[in-house]
Amino acid sequence: MKLRDYKFIFALIFSVSLYAQQTVKGVVVFSKNTQPVEGVSIYDKSSGLLTITDKAGRFEFETSKKEIVLVFFSSEYEIKEVIVKTQDEKNLNIVLQDLTTELSEVIINANRRRIFELSRLKDVEETAIYAGKKTEVVLVDQSMANLASNNARQIYSQVAGLNIYQNDDAGLQLNVGGRGLDPNRTANFNTRQNGYDISADVLGYPESYYTPASEGLEEIQVIRGAASLQYGTQFGGLINFKMKSPNPNKPLEVITRNTIGSFGLYTNFTSLSGTKNKLSYYTYFNYKKGDGFRPNSEFESKNAFAHLGYQFNNKTKLTGEVTYLRYLAQQGGGLNDSQFREDPLQSNRTRNWFQVDWLLYNLKLAHKFSEATNFTFNFFGLDANRVALGFRDRRVDLADPGGERDLISSDFSNYGFETRLLTKYKFFKKDATFLIGGKFYKADNGYSQGPGSAGSDANFSSAVDDFPFYRSQSEYDNPNLNVALFSENIFYINDKLSVTPGFRLEYIKTESIGMRKTFNFDGAGNPIDAGTESQDEEKERSFVLLGIGASYKASRSIEFYGNISQNYRSVTFGDLNVVNPANAVDPDIDDEKGFTADIGIRGNIKNLVSFDTNIFGLFYNDRIGLIDAQIPPINNIGKLRTNIGDAKILGLESLIDFNLKNIFRLNNNFRANYFINTSFVTSEYTSSNFENTTSDFVVGNKVEFIPEVNIKTGIQFGYKNLLSSIQYTYLSSQFTDARNSTVEDDLDSIVGEIPAYDILDVSLSYSYKKFKLETGINNVLDTSYFTRRATGYPGPGIIPSAPRNFYATLQLKF
Repeated sequence: MKLRDYKFIFALIFSVSLYAQQTVKGVVVFSKNTQPVEGVSIYDKSSGLLTITDKAGRFEFETSKKEIVLVFFSSEYEIKEVIVKTQDEKNLNIVLQDLTTELSEVIINANRRRIFELSRLKDVEETAIYAGKKTEVVLVDQSMANLASNNARQIYSQVAGLNIYQNDDAGLQLNVGGRGLDPNRTANFNTRQNGYDISADVLGYPESYYTPASEGLEEIQVIRGAASLQYGTQFGGLINFKMKSPNPNKPLEVITRNTIGSFGLYTNFTSLSGTKNKLSYYTYFNYKKGDGFRPNSEFESKNAFAHLGYQFNNKTKLTGEVTYLRYLAQQGGGLNDSQFREDPLQSNRTRNWFQVDWLLYNLKLAHKFSEATNFTFNFFGLDANRVALGFRDRRVDLADPGGERDLISSDFSNYGFETRLLTKYKFFKKDATFLIGGKFYKADNGYSQGPGSAGSDANFSSAVDDFPFYRSQSEYDNPNLNVALFSENIFYINDKLSVTPGFRLEYIKTESIGMRKTFNFDGAGNPIDAGTESQDEEKERSFVLLGIGASYKASRSIEFYGNISQNYRSVTFGDLNVVNPANAVDPDIDDEKGFTADIGIRGNIKNLVSFDTNIFGLFYNDRIGLIDAQIPPINNIGKLRTNIGDAKILGLESLIDFNLKNIFRLNNNFRANYFINTSFVTSEYTSSNFENTTSDFVVGNKVEFIPEVNIKTGIQFGYKNLLSSIQYTYLSSQFTDARNSTVEDDLDSIVGEIPAYDILDVSLSYSYKKFKLETGINNVLDTSYFTRRATGYPGPGIIPSAPRNFYATLQLKF
């Protein structure tokens, strides 16, 4: 793709002409004493945050709109919504009511959801553009989910179409996919925390071994469709974990939460938060331990997070963050289909272990040049290690014979920065918003595989001296360099219609330098020869991704939106370097390419019904997956990971949330909502890269990891400070390979069907002054099911999901 083909788009995006705007200013005071209120966020309901009040309660901003709907928000006061005619009302006096004396906690949460509509992102927020995109925001602090164990099935219950691996009872890792994307470690999404990358390697190894503690989250932002332009090339889009903000009204706020649950689960979450003059902070420590719901599945996790901010003035702020995670988990291994039917909770792997050390750091400078122009600079880095140790023969039904174990170690060291400039201006006397940004990312990752100790403990030291003839030994360096330039521009054709074109220019350079040594053995197990394979690969590519979005706001409550954008996903280091006894990798495997498209309607009808319904298309070229190795097999293994061919995925996604309180006109002591989240998807391989071979049968087959029916529905009911929730989840069956294998009881069961399953969860919470009690039962009907067939760790084979389990959490806030 050549740049000259898109000159007219670049010219359109960079055309900027400035015109005068209306100035609106005023003061915010408290109703009881008319004292000014500092730290009140003032939002344009259609486009996002405008400004924040200063110490004197004053605010000021510019707008080109003749009429604007302002929302005044502070956690300590009742939300206020005001319609302002900017040509007539330029000096406002806003009076906020004391929320805590007017309403119970139940009504606080309901009000925020109904009036403030935090379930979707605005057209513009800080230095990001979301106009025309499909966006969903999980309001974590309002969730009735089991936050202590990061229960993704509950937390993401209102995000349409997600497919989630559910294979541990502590939420140590997040495994989310959707629209035919492999959920494994959320590798098909760009995952961020407060806007910066947190995965192992954004392009070379985009797996997320770290997941923030849900109890420390304010929101989870999910952006799909054209998210590839601003946040990277992934087909899935963006998942951004927004941590809780420092309490702006106290120098010290302490929250401590203790949870006990089934299978020896214990967690503690303790946070400190506050603001003193220009300095603000938020920090937490999260501890988890448990025995796991299967034998050989114990775990211990320690996670610390610290945020420190300094507000130089009302235009400039500097923040720094540090995150550390360390966890050790024993892994019970995978099962084949016969073992699962016999006893889904059994384990015959007693020596398999997995450990993660994850250190993230970030420094962010945000500066407002004017009310129309914002600038952010984000520097971030990662220093991390993950190690896996164990016996993982593809015959999963065989008992571990003892002896040396396979040891895989990966070191991740990367840093980068992303800078963004956003400005609002006039284009042919119409509103417009221009965003330009750049990203630099450099990584130096190391990988090794070889013999581990012959013991049963979590000893991750190399044992190559003890076992010099171990069957496979390798060591690689994997440098990675990525430079990107991106831009988007919202053109408001009129007060209702906007168009947002954009582009992303990518340069990627990946290298893999190292060697692999393999040994052959005679019938008696004696080494007879050795082979050494050196690798010195370098791959450079540069390309342009294009996209465009559109939005039509038919009214203040109804919006039509659509977008289309190109996508790209590079081959990972794991594909190139890891020797896996369960499958082999095609040495000619190449990157995936394609595009996604969305068109939908969303809105809120008189605070009675909130909805978002869309159809989407995802089109792959050279999709990577597993097939039978009908071409000459590698390492005598029958499964091959390769570029299978082209595929198309089409679907309908819908979320409808009914506010039963308003529908049935209940008084403010009640809260009642019913939601139904549905996804219906069809898929097909349209071509094969193996024409005239026995692998050509994939044409016409369904694409992997796609349940054709995905339903999550539930009801929440509350009276005063007592809340309850019931959630039902149903997913139809799905395949795990392009052949659509249904044959059971093969050697390792890494491919085959994942049967349909349905799960029922119930939750309850009660608040009294500084105390809050949460409890619930997950998988109430004790369904035996699984959501994953692992090709490697923590398998290979079927990884069962948790049976019925309970939890209870006591929170104290002061």
